[in-house]
Amino acid sequence: MMLVEDHSMVRQGLKQLIELENDIKVVAEAADGIQAADFYQIEKPDIVLMDINMPKKNGLQALELIKQRDPNAKIIMLTIHQDKEYLFQSLQLGASGYVLKDADGYVLIEAIRKVFSGETYIQPSMAKELVIEFKKYLQSGKTASKKDCVLSDRELEVLRLIAKGFLNKEIAKTLYISEKTVKNHVSNIFKKLKVSDRTQAAVFALKHNII
Repeated sequence: MMLVEDHSMVRQGLKQLIELENDIKVVAEAADGIQAADFYQIEKPDIVLMDINMPKKNGLQALELIKQRDPNAKIIMLTIHQDKEYLFQSLQLGASGYVLKDADGYVLIEAIRKVFSGETYIQPSMAKELVIEFKKYLQSGKTASKKDCVLSDRELEVLRLIAKGFLNKEIAKTLYISEKTVKNHVSNIFKKLKVSDRTQAAVFALKHNII
């Protein structure tokens, strides 16, 4: 795995904690977002553990860049930020995990193992934010029925990829269409579903099993 953290002492402490586990090894370390993207291309680690607040490119920018290059990259955000906006943005950009820095060591190790096995891990205290947001969305009266939205087959394909955290560039590459066409599809999806952002669209997809 690769550690991305601009504070050397924190990075070394994380490395020592992680490598107490016999089956987890740190193969690369980076101190900023640019290094993270470059080192990922070289090392191709199974997991990236990345801070958000970093120089040059922050963790979210590095996350986006790495996912553009490798949509299958498994990245866990390790951060002090408890604001739901950071959580939602991380998930929208394709993060596979979100853990707070004040979490116990076993929580971090559990997150690494689950993400490695293909699951998404959100620290329980932050997962509550997703549940709250989901309930707000269902109670808002904006939820369109699957029958009423009448998405085209292509729009359904785009919606499925949005729900998986794909960016427009990744969707365009996956579906062999232009990024402009993707933007048009996304706009139409928002109108038909009566939603205003990608998070709400993803919630709709999950609610109606459009995955």
